[in-house]
Amino acid sequence: MIQVSHLTKRYGSHTAVSDLSFSIEKGQIYGFLGPNGAGKSTTMNIMTGCLAATSGQVKIGGYDIFEQPRQAKRLLGYLPEQPPLYLDRTAWEYLHFVGRAKEIRERDLPDRVEQVMEETQIAHVGDRLLKNLSKGYRQRVGIAQAILGDPEVVILDEPTVGLDPKQIIEIRELIQELGRTRTVILSSHILSEVQAVCQTVLIISRGKLVACDTPDNLERLFAGSASVEITAEACEEQVRQLLAPISAITQLEIVGKGEGRCEARLTGAPQDGDDICRGVFFAFSRAGLPLLRLNMARASLEDIFLELTGGEEPEAPAPEDDGGEEAEA
Repeated sequence: MIQVSHLTKRYGSHTAVSDLSFSIEKGQIYGFLGPNGAGKSTTMNIMTGCLAATSGQVKIGGYDIFEQPRQAKRLLGYLPEQPPLYLDRTAWEYLHFVGRAKEIRERDLPDRVEQVMEETQIAHVGDRLLKNLSKGYRQRVGIAQAILGDPEVVILDEPTVGLDPKQIIEIRELIQELGRTRTVILSSHILSEVQAVCQTVLIISRGKLVACDTPDNLERLFAGSASVEITAEACEEQVRQLLAPISAITQLEIVGKGEGRCEARLTGAPQDGDDICRGVFFAFSRAGLPLLRLNMARASLEDIFLELTGGEEPEAPAPEDDGGEEAEA
């Protein structure tokens, strides 16, 4: 669907994006992950044709965004980090304006606006001035304008920044719903957000792509070892005796015991985690002893991020006061 090849963007002596190449397949939600200043927004602005590249190529559905911008942009919907809203208009007026700019036929425009308002759940505030809506509803209006032309690809740059927890959950649910029928690219430096909604993660550091895979595969690849934690109603001697025959366990550490319980941490090769869990389960089952907890620890996305970016931690978004009278999202 999208092919980015050797993309570079320089501002004088500063290189914001450096020889970046990746592919986006149709029908998935992609997470663009990286700290502030990593090059995410610059890359998205180039992909959408809002910014020229120093060198490289971006193709959307086979169309070059620089050579064939009209055809390429018809396939795209874009929500920048700051939604491009006219606050002195109502949501209904604004979306009609955007629809005309996107050359939607006049006879089709009212139905299309109504459809996206229903899809983004803003129909009941359609006659409210945008300046009087909460940040959450403004984001919904921004998403509505992005999907108004029925694009195949929707690009969202930091769509939940500045929202309260309830609004964040609702916007994430909306993004997941969009991903059922469209390719969605979600930029964020919030690790939990990417893990919650994205099927594939692209990690960018200092303008370079350092990883591209599913969250589960990244966790497996960067796990130095398989680590399994258990709690059982058994004494230490029983635990050691039951687990001794499991060859996948290379190390057994008792981390707590007392009141008829024993807690242990089991270590093995990264690929042996499932075998360890399976062996532990059946060992206690055969012995008729209760296994209260069986948990396989994996490398977290935070651990992977810090390893790939050399400890360059993502910054938390600053809270924003959206002002105006609230119509809560």
